[in-house]
Amino acid sequence: MKLQRLLSLLRQAIDQYNMIEDGDHVAIGISGGKDSLTLLYGLANLQRFYPKSFRLSAITVDMGLDTMDLETVKALCAGFNVPYEVIPTEIGKILFEARKESNPCALCAKMRKGALNQKAMELGCNKIALGHHFNDVIETVLMSMMYSSEIKTMPPKLHSTNFEGMELIRPLYKVKEKDIIAFSNYNGLKFLQCACKFTENSAHNEGLSKRKEIKALIEDIKKVNPNVDDNIFRSIHNVNMATIPGWRDRDSGTLHSFTENY
Repeated sequence: MKLQRLLSLLRQAIDQYNMIEDGDHVAIGISGGKDSLTLLYGLANLQRFYPKSFRLSAITVDMGLDTMDLETVKALCAGFNVPYEVIPTEIGKILFEARKESNPCALCAKMRKGALNQKAMELGCNKIALGHHFNDVIETVLMSMMYSSEIKTMPPKLHSTNFEGMELIRPLYKVKEKDIIAFSNYNGLKFLQCACKFTENSAHNEGLSKRKEIKALIEDIKKVNPNVDDNIFRSIHNVNMATIPGWRDRDSGTLHSFTENY
């Protein structure tokens, strides 16, 4: 995928879901993987001609595992004139040495999210752009149904619950993973290996293992229905509430039944 196609998909999502306004200061969460680097590449180029003026900063949370070589990321940010901040933490030591967590991913994500939000606030950012993409969205739909007995997914944007005034946005919402891989290869982007060795073995990571199962399931269904991924994505924009017997209130979490207004 070429840059023009990436920018088109980014702009479609940003415009449709009203992700960016004039004067926004957007922090890009950079892990150094294909998704976050593609997001950096796309937003830095979009910034040049987008009709709404916005600023960019890039932030990486260093887990303190002494395995992150950030020179490639620093060079990429410098090339785009995007200020880059690295947050030194001891998250890795806390999880693996102090707490000796056997399944640390949820706590790790929460701690990294807190550090990212805090630094973004310090920099004066009002939005944080995350690298979740089209496939993350549709896979989450099926994972929630099959493993959590609920129907939910990743929204295009949401307000932070712990940092007032901060909003999370997902500009890659309409970009498929295969296109991110193609874009990365076409542009020769070099990725960082995940600093956490725990994620390399999905057999010990229930969340990653389940997501791999869902990926495989979707690929199997695509053999007989090539449009199944697009159909899942469209379905979350076309929920027929008249046929839903129960739902949870967005703000309070209160469960409701269709019998209330039957």
